[in-house]
Amino acid sequence: MEPTGIQFAGVLGLGGPEVIVILVLALVLFGGKKVGELGKGLGEGIRNFKTALKGDDDEKIEEKKQA
Repeated sequence: MEPTGIQFAGVLGLGGPEVIVILVLALVLFGGKKVGELGKGLGEGIRNFKTALKGDDDEKIEEKKQA
């Protein structure tokens, strides 16, 4: 149970208005095209990281089968 007056703070303690302000500042500082490129690069990096983690598990399973 949460004490009265305390609300769920979201990711890293940031609420909706704070996230919107950060996104608007990023858009103003970097421009729409650059923000899109940054988002695309971040998404690709996360995807590569996940596949690398899955790939390590698959290699370990194959090594156990061969041994």
